[in-house]
Amino acid sequence: MASPAAKIHSPLRAETVGQTARWFHALGDETRLRVIDRLSEGEQCVCDLTDLLETGQSRLSFHLKILKDAGILKDRREGRWVYYSLNPEAVEKLERFVGDLKTCCQSLARRPRCCP
Repeated sequence: MASPAAKIHSPLRAETVGQTARWFHALGDETRLRVIDRLSEGEQCVCDLTDLLETGQSRLSFHLKILKDAGILKDRREGRWVYYSLNPEAVEKLERFVGDLKTCCQSLARRPRCCP
């Protein structure tokens, strides 16, 4: 008979560990969270983000690169300007991961405790 712990489905799958780590690294910074918050309102030009976040372009470019490398942002070039937006596919995958985690936690909460 399998132990109760073996019945719990883990939201972290071997094939997605690296991607999940990149997401959480990218989300683990206040400036990057502020960028995401601004982009939740829609696509923004990098020059507008610089003004809105009151930061230098080189510092902002560093943070945008981390978010883009993690797959959270998309960019497009129009002339000499670069526009950034959230990547809906990545946001959906993040949502699914957090939802799976929530389901696991709820399953654990309903299980009887085996230790006194």
